[in-house]
Amino acid sequence: MGNFFKRFVYPFVFLVLSFSLVQSISTKKVSALQINIPLNQALVYSGGESTNLRDYDPATTYSSGDKRIFSGLVSFDPNLNLTPDLAETWEVSADGTVYTFHLRQNARFHDGSFVNAHDVIYSWERAASPALASDTVLTYLGDIVGVREMAAGQANHISGLQVMDELTLQVTIDAPKPYFLLKLTFPTAFVVDKENVETGEGWVRAPNGTGPYRLTEWRSNEYMLYEANQDFYLGVPSIPYVVVKLFAGDDLRLFETGDVDVAGVGLYDVDRILDPTEPLHSQLVLGVDLCTGYVVFDTTQPPFEDVNVRKAFSMAFDRQRYIDVVLRGQALPAMGPFPPGLPGFNYGLKGLPYDPEQARQYLKQSKYGGAEGLPPIVYTDSGIGSYVGADVAAMAEMWEQNLGVTLKIENIESNYYYEQIYSGNHGQIFGGGWCADYPDPENFADVLFHSGSNQNNGGYSNPELDALLERARVEQDVTQRIALYQQAEQIIVNDAPVLFTSNSVSHQLVQPYVKGFVFTPISIPIERYMWLNGK
Repeated sequence: MGNFFKRFVYPFVFLVLSFSLVQSISTKKVSALQINIPLNQALVYSGGESTNLRDYDPATTYSSGDKRIFSGLVSFDPNLNLTPDLAETWEVSADGTVYTFHLRQNARFHDGSFVNAHDVIYSWERAASPALASDTVLTYLGDIVGVREMAAGQANHISGLQVMDELTLQVTIDAPKPYFLLKLTFPTAFVVDKENVETGEGWVRAPNGTGPYRLTEWRSNEYMLYEANQDFYLGVPSIPYVVVKLFAGDDLRLFETGDVDVAGVGLYDVDRILDPTEPLHSQLVLGVDLCTGYVVFDTTQPPFEDVNVRKAFSMAFDRQRYIDVVLRGQALPAMGPFPPGLPGFNYGLKGLPYDPEQARQYLKQSKYGGAEGLPPIVYTDSGIGSYVGADVAAMAEMWEQNLGVTLKIENIESNYYYEQIYSGNHGQIFGGGWCADYPDPENFADVLFHSGSNQNNGGYSNPELDALLERARVEQDVTQRIALYQQAEQIIVNDAPVLFTSNSVSHQLVQPYVKGFVFTPISIPIERYMWLNGK
């Protein structure tokens, strides 16, 4: 989801359809917005807004976070190279378990106060506090010694963190893990200001961050205005302002009228924009997201505790037809968790093919003996009222035609969808999907399918897989690590804890006066690398 996808996402079509629905019922007029800045000095987007304030808190968001406002010790550049951020340098001990970070002397919060090592510890201990109930802290900070104990209420502090001096922080992790620094690019590890946070739940509406832009105005249902941080430790951004117009209308129409500078292209407009004779074609930026769409089978609920039922539902799904009809051909078929472009992607992966006859055989071989023996099955989706998205309708139709199974569809309001999923308030099948937080197969295989992971929302467990993933965590040889993850991927596919659907493709339009824009399949603070010329 950043870059149009959240890092923890609905499948591609979920977002496109729900976003189009929100836009179609909006009555806001772009021309009615009164923004008191020179718009020729602003980079303008359109977007939506959540009513759930936890979505804006770096420690609790399920998305890639707001990297204009907040920052962490490290980040990615537009080429996805790991780069120093609040930390200017660091050293790693010979055994790979102790990291010593040296913070920048000129790093400040937006109010001008300096950032120090105590601020980092406060931010991480806040994220790990049981009172905050973060669903992401164990995934992204759980390698640090003492985080799990604090999250479990067994300790008041994270024992693996030590202030060496005001600008030096020592971090001890539980084993040498090659991907540890990559995890610190996720919002859970961002630094927040204690005094600002403790003003109350609404602090996210007036955040005192450390990033390249300050949020100076937020008018619900109208716009969010960001201003370049003049004290930004990596240099003042070239673009003075960033504006996000909220629920302003259709992205493509806004782009054509010059009301926005960068726009996503929806499924129903892609064919037009891909046409070389279309005037907007020259402004199209294409890219393959590091994202995999899927739906989750809750393996703790009947009938999906039975692997034969899971395989039956997977093999009764016509992936290519789904892509051709529902996604209008604008995606790639996903046979496993790793998307193309991710290290470890395996062209030789043996997926579960579309085979209705074999699917029916698996269902007969299950403990339920066929469709007539199955309990009622509920599919939980993100949506409004009784609305059923085209994606869910297509799956339900295939399962009814090929297996004789009828589903009940229930919707959860989108702003609270993932809170309910993590709380276990869902049916036996529910919408999921994942985009890479960092370019490593651990971020898919381990984060999503290890039995001890918070992001393993379907309760899937396989001791053989767990052992393999635990070996891969500490394997230092890159070739052997990749081989372990590819073995793990094949086990996941064979066990079918989820139904893999598609790998999405990004289509974005960029006005010619916007310079320095680069498509990145992982969200980065891209605006600080951009400038405007001739707007």
